[in-house]
Amino acid sequence: RLACARSHSHHHQRTYRPAASTFDLSDIFKMTGKIAARLVLVATTLLAAANEAGAFSPASSSSRKLRHASAFRLHAFSPLRESEEASEPSTAARICHSNDLDRRSALVGAASLALGASSLTLPVPFVPSASVASAAIPKKGSGVPTWILSNGVKAGAKVAFPVLALNTVGLSVEDTARAVGLAKKAGITHVDFHPGKERDGVAAYMKENGREGLFLNTKIRKAPPGTSPEDAAARTRAQIEEDFGVLGVKQVDMLMLRDSPDCEVIQAQWAVMEEALREGRTRSIGVINFCEKALKCLLETATVKPALNYYMLHVGMGPDPRGLRSFGESRGIKTFAYGAVGEPGPNEELLSSPVLQRIGDAHGNRRPEEVALRWILQSGAGVSVRPTTDFGLGTSTCAVGRKCEDGIAARAGALQWTLSRKEMAELDALMSPNDNPTLFSSAGCPDAFVMPK
Repeated sequence: RLACARSHSHHHQRTYRPAASTFDLSDIFKMTGKIAARLVLVATTLLAAANEAGAFSPASSSSRKLRHASAFRLHAFSPLRESEEASEPSTAARICHSNDLDRRSALVGAASLALGASSLTLPVPFVPSASVASAAIPKKGSGVPTWILSNGVKAGAKVAFPVLALNTVGLSVEDTARAVGLAKKAGITHVDFHPGKERDGVAAYMKENGREGLFLNTKIRKAPPGTSPEDAAARTRAQIEEDFGVLGVKQVDMLMLRDSPDCEVIQAQWAVMEEALREGRTRSIGVINFCEKALKCLLETATVKPALNYYMLHVGMGPDPRGLRSFGESRGIKTFAYGAVGEPGPNEELLSSPVLQRIGDAHGNRRPEEVALRWILQSGAGVSVRPTTDFGLGTSTCAVGRKCEDGIAARAGALQWTLSRKEMAELDALMSPNDNPTLFSSAGCPDAFVMPK
């Protein structure tokens, strides 16, 4: 009733135009509390959509589709905007003055629409499943939230996956060991490393300090071009034995598989990953830089789906780059991101972005890379971050001194503040730099990276 009275008052005093086909219910927020107000807001917006589509006219049926559904965003509402040029009463005002609906039928209709929304064709913008279906749980002893992953083999077996990881790519043995220690001190216990010198650095850290509290996440190398599926499988088993021997462990927390242009190689290597999972060599398995084509290939023969797909995601690519995120997450494959400020080196467009700078200034003079990281985390994706912005193709540093320690602390600090809905929407809408999410994929995926000569 207050909503209709307010709309009636506005229509006679001045003309308003809805910014997102809704209207301001701030008075109801104050009187009845946020929960009740949001319910009223949703019901009223649904009524507005149905009324404009003719859902309550004598000729309509329950299966009528909403003609103007694209104008509605049911997950985010904005207040009315005053419009000097508008002359028509708002949608809400037309409903309130309509002879077709009394207040009782409006309430019944709103409830019916809310309960029967599945019968309406409402285009819904992509909403990352991780932010809805997998609410982050604080990890004991750490401020980093975790996803709870299903093991995929043992019934009831769960894996707590910290959503913020240290990315050691390009670090030397010494710098890797130093970065792991600084990350753990800052509360980041998830270590994302490659075989080779990074693995050796992790091994050196654990030899001195032990493994306790670390989440070990490592990668299987790509099979060389022309490798047969049988040889690729044998290489995968051999690498697992080698890496575990160097690390001095019997089990890691996650193994991730790189893609191949050969579908049969992907399938053969994934079968070995599933084997390692069954045997308890790893607690979970995922993939790296898998485009949609590679994912389809893997899923043809997989008995366990990848827990996640690890690919590049940053501001400017949109929340669903090339549809890869919605494709994977609709199949239960979570998004684990790298490249928060670009790859293979930091993207100057991001680091000098006036939008990121302005938003960072509004949150206590935070740097653009902190805003970029927060955007990924708040979108519901996990993310692996380099310790500083001093990196390039195959190189990175974590030297003695304050820079690396401060950089890691700032990345851990991304969990201590939040972006507003308006800021998230503004960052979601940025269209540049619009990079390829599977940049480092094999030639079988579009726009794959070619190593400069």
